Amino acid sequence: MAIDETVRVARGTSFLRFAIAVQTLTIFLQAISAGLLLTASYGETLHSVGARVMYGAAMLYVLAAVLAWKPGGGSPRPILHASGFLALASVQVVLGIAHVPSVHLPLGVLMFGLSVLALARV
Repeated sequence: MAIDETVRVARGTSFLRFAIAVQTLTIFLQAISAGLLLTASYGETLHSVGARVMYGAAMLYVLAAVLAWKPGGGSPRPILHASGFLALASVQVVLGIAHVPSVHLPLGVLMFGLSVLALARV
């Protein structure tokens, strides 16, 4: 029984690690597409699609945190981190739509740093 529990915890943690890695990658790609937004005609479309993918990755992070906690019996702390990150992503989307780059850009950098930190911690 103890081995089965250990496998479940490891599986939940690996899915959580995967979700955070996907989120970190999508935020990094958003930074690249932001540069293309300034230089290429297709940059706006790429950045817009990337925003949707990044938001989906943030929702996947919340799901992975819940799944790592509930069946595996892990700490509920990643759920708070994931929920906070989803809130930041929501603010980021609103600021992007409102064209407020003075807050949108620093928040994106902060989100990338927090996502790398979460990835290193898991």
